[in-house]
Amino acid sequence: MTAGAPETTRFRAFGPRHIDTIADRYGLPDEVRETVRRISLVLPFRVNSYVLDQLIDWDDVPGDPMFQLTFPQRGMLTGDDEDRLGKLSADPADRLLLREAVQEIRGRLNPHPSGQQQLNVPLQDGDPVPGLQHKYRETVLYFPGQGQTCHAYCTYCFRWAQFIGDADLRFAAPDPGGLLDHLRAHPEVHDVLVTGGDPMVMSTDRLRTHLEPLLDVETVRTVRIGTKSVAYWPQRFVTDADADDALRLFEQVVDSGRQLAVMAHFSHPRELATDLSQQAIRRIRATGAVVYCQAPLIAHVNDDAETWSRLWRAELAAGAVPYYQFVERDTGPHEYFKVPLARAAEIFADAYRTLPGLARTVRGPEGGDPASIAFDAVKEGIAEAADVVLIDTAGRLHTKTGLMDELGKVKRVVEKHGPVGEVLLVLDATTGQNGLVQARVFAEVVDITGVVLTKLDGTAKGGIIIAVQRELGVPVKLVGLGEGPDDLAPFEPEAFVDALID
Repeated sequence: MTAGAPETTRFRAFGPRHIDTIADRYGLPDEVRETVRRISLVLPFRVNSYVLDQLIDWDDVPGDPMFQLTFPQRGMLTGDDEDRLGKLSADPADRLLLREAVQEIRGRLNPHPSGQQQLNVPLQDGDPVPGLQHKYRETVLYFPGQGQTCHAYCTYCFRWAQFIGDADLRFAAPDPGGLLDHLRAHPEVHDVLVTGGDPMVMSTDRLRTHLEPLLDVETVRTVRIGTKSVAYWPQRFVTDADADDALRLFEQVVDSGRQLAVMAHFSHPRELATDLSQQAIRRIRATGAVVYCQAPLIAHVNDDAETWSRLWRAELAAGAVPYYQFVERDTGPHEYFKVPLARAAEIFADAYRTLPGLARTVRGPEGGDPASIAFDAVKEGIAEAADVVLIDTAGRLHTKTGLMDELGKVKRVVEKHGPVGEVLLVLDATTGQNGLVQARVFAEVVDITGVVLTKLDGTAKGGIIIAVQRELGVPVKLVGLGEGPDDLAPFEPEAFVDALID
């Protein structure tokens, strides 16, 4: 080690078996200690010495945001479930009942939201490809089996099911063979996101076996690595024994002509406040990689505009790119962390207004692809016994193959819950012959049951609708006569024909 270099610290993880050790060392009250013990029977719990010593303000526990982010809290499970776990775990004779209770509670926590185990897994020769999700036309998510843990676990984690030891709930690829076959069969994919867990928990030698083969696939132009290590264990890029090797691997990816994006998960400005995290970002950027920052908006941790403003400014000051803010997904302790979407949009807007121009690269809030959102909406509608769930997929160009494929996926996802009552094609009355082309393409993707003709309050007469109706053989059901909520009216053929020939 060169003179003045940071001292090497060996990584050590602390989990449920170490709760008493942590409580004694940092002065956790007995009530908090017992809460952590009970809830960690269901939800994964892992921290390390850096998180404990550098990130958590122990004088502000349990309200400290970093403590909330890393330690199970009262309210993450129902009071009845927590009491049940306490009683069963107190008696060794109830071990089997405890295991059954844990599995039952986990099942109610929606371990794989939006049907992602079924809807996004690609098939090869009719069989699922392990460790892959193909959610977007040009992007594949890759879950290397050796990277399906983290330096520390976030309590809100959307992928908590990866860490509970249940192989049936886990995405994991044993090697990159399936990924490479899928990429060769799908040349439209040019972006691979290596994710987890956290790929950076792997040794550099192991990580190399997953990244180097991608460099032989000409159609792959962007490699992304999703990681929380810059926040939870920045030593990975600074003082770990193979930190320099990892950075040389990054340089190799960049030198191949690819863009390497390190998708750093920063949830709170304190994670950027240490010298080690700043050094880690500098060293990553020196390889030619770009550091993009993303995080969810979560209650108890960062649900105010001032925190987000400080976070995005800190990212910009470190040379990273504020990328996007998204919302908590319907999984795990969702009720504890969720922020209403209207409030989330308000927080985003208030924080965004405070940013200098260079930080206004951030997007948000986002929660998922259209099919996932439709899936969640219908699920919620069923739970609320709603009469109708209206799904608006407007804004799709019929010439964009990816958007049309996405539309078909939305319908297939919704149909898993039950039959779709109506599929209405909305056409602009000002559209000429192009409207007929639009109608043909949409009809090939989804079974259209009716047409809505809008903008009839202007000079347009909407004559194209006659050709569209003949082409599709479906009725015109509604007309738009303005922009207000009461301006959508039933279609009256006689009045339409009179106006057309007038």
